[in-house]
Amino acid sequence: MKKPAKNIAAVVRALAEPVAESLDLILWDVEYVKEGSEWYLRITIDTDEGVTIEDCERMHRAIDPLLDEADPIENSYHLEVSSPGLERELKTDFHLAACVGESVELRLFAPVEGAKIWSGILAPVEDGKICIETADGPRAFDRAAVAHIRTVYDFSGSTPDFDE
Repeated sequence: MKKPAKNIAAVVRALAEPVAESLDLILWDVEYVKEGSEWYLRITIDTDEGVTIEDCERMHRAIDPLLDEADPIENSYHLEVSSPGLERELKTDFHLAACVGESVELRLFAPVEGAKIWSGILAPVEDGKICIETADGPRAFDRAAVAHIRTVYDFSGSTPDFDE
């Protein structure tokens, strides 16, 4: 019997959120994507202290039997549990709120003042607009105009100065 067509990521998110919470983890994202001929179910977790391999293993062990029991995915897939990393895509209101004060890069669908890429410090969303503090002052972009937003980590601060 064919399963009803549902948003698999949403179904898995509903299963995974209480599991993550019980393990003192933050469920950052759930994706169900096809890459080449293979399907991947990616569960991304976070913590205030950073994610360890043990955190990923605990989440994997906890969610795997629930996925088997609920059986929300008709075809075979690979289950991956990982950290969002230092440079992470911000897709949801939760992501934006969690990353206020961090350096971000916005990519716009169409140029604004001749630029499609803007960088700055993420400010709280105001009136549905994504706000950043740039070197030239505050900027606000309609959410619908933003194609992609991600945090940017400045690796230059960790590089030793060999000229000293």
